[in-house]
Amino acid sequence: MNQQRLNRLETLPESLWRTCVVVALLGSGSGSAAHAEEPAVLPYKVNAEAVFKELTPAFCWFHPRVAALPGYGKGGRPAVVMTIQKHLSVSDHYSGMYFLRTDDLGRTWTGPTEIPELAWQAGQNDETISVCDVTPGWHVASGKLLAIGIKLRYSQQGAQLLDKPRSHECAYATYDPRTRMWTRWKFLAMPETEGKFFLVSPGCVQWLVNADGTLLLPTYFRGPAGGDYVVTVLHCSFDGQELKYVKHGDELAMVGGRGFAEPSLALFQGTYYLTLRNNAAAYVTTSSDGLHFKPVRKWTFDDGQNLGSYNTQAHWLTHSDGLFLSYTRRGANNDHITRNRAPIFVAQVDPEKLHVLRRTERALLPERGVMLGNFGAAAITPGESWVTDSEYILSGTPHPKGADGTTWLGRVQWLQPNQLVE
Repeated sequence: MNQQRLNRLETLPESLWRTCVVVALLGSGSGSAAHAEEPAVLPYKVNAEAVFKELTPAFCWFHPRVAALPGYGKGGRPAVVMTIQKHLSVSDHYSGMYFLRTDDLGRTWTGPTEIPELAWQAGQNDETISVCDVTPGWHVASGKLLAIGIKLRYSQQGAQLLDKPRSHECAYATYDPRTRMWTRWKFLAMPETEGKFFLVSPGCVQWLVNADGTLLLPTYFRGPAGGDYVVTVLHCSFDGQELKYVKHGDELAMVGGRGFAEPSLALFQGTYYLTLRNNAAAYVTTSSDGLHFKPVRKWTFDDGQNLGSYNTQAHWLTHSDGLFLSYTRRGANNDHITRNRAPIFVAQVDPEKLHVLRRTERALLPERGVMLGNFGAAAITPGESWVTDSEYILSGTPHPKGADGTTWLGRVQWLQPNQLVE
């Protein structure tokens, strides 16, 4: 970089100057063919802040995920709704749904507020029916927030019951920002519920709304014999009231490591990208239509090293000028954390070579002695995308490294406007 360019950069604020220097240096290489083929590095900044915190041995907050409601916030800006629930003292035992709302882009929040329509329901034989792993999203055609997750059955002791068809199935509800009312959970009717779709789990996924208002909904499923999960994408219609199955795409399978689970789907510059969870590693594949996919491959860095993400989910941040992944991984002085689930990183992806650009990686949400739970990622404004998560700590006292039951908002601040967001 020549001195004249450095002089111009030094007139910028320090935080922006440092980002621009990195980007300028990346663009000042030898002009080799390898660098010429790489995507342009998109500059961005990150910041983590607490939404709220609660510390108790009875539960911790879990699954915080956000969606923007365009035009419903202050001054014509979006309101943002965060769905969240309590993780109780038994593994994977969850409460009914709560939500928070901000009308000033996260400066102030109301909630968590319990949603009576989405509370526990009584099932047969003293069972409890709940919904977990929820992802909310804005459905433009209906003008409603659509929340999608997994219905499950619990025993009185909090154990999941999987002995009947549809013990796991797609559950959905809507929130009308005009009336501020939630509907009760409804359930997606599926074919072959005695067979391959015995259990259907669209949980912890990112789904897409097509231009015609239909949905592409990634899910994982398995039959009555159990075994490994298989991933597919459901094409569904939605009229603002009813979600209906139309068809499904390729069935992506892997032997071992529970198969594939928790798929997340993104659309970037005309190509669909799907990231998948396996016990041993994270995987990725692409598609031209969101239903039919190329062979899967492991996630790696651009130096060929394994990404180090395993047995947990990853999610997309899509900018008009760059594709990004949020994830956890090994190799960050975090082997003391269960499944290395903290910190949460974000980095740019090469959309052609399907690897993560190591030099763009930033730690977004901190590691403070405990793992971070299931998280969410969403575009909010042209200038920001958000990643949200909560600390997994069931205790009345903070962890020595600082964990205190915080629910985090990680702001990814784009230095170029995201043209995909109005």
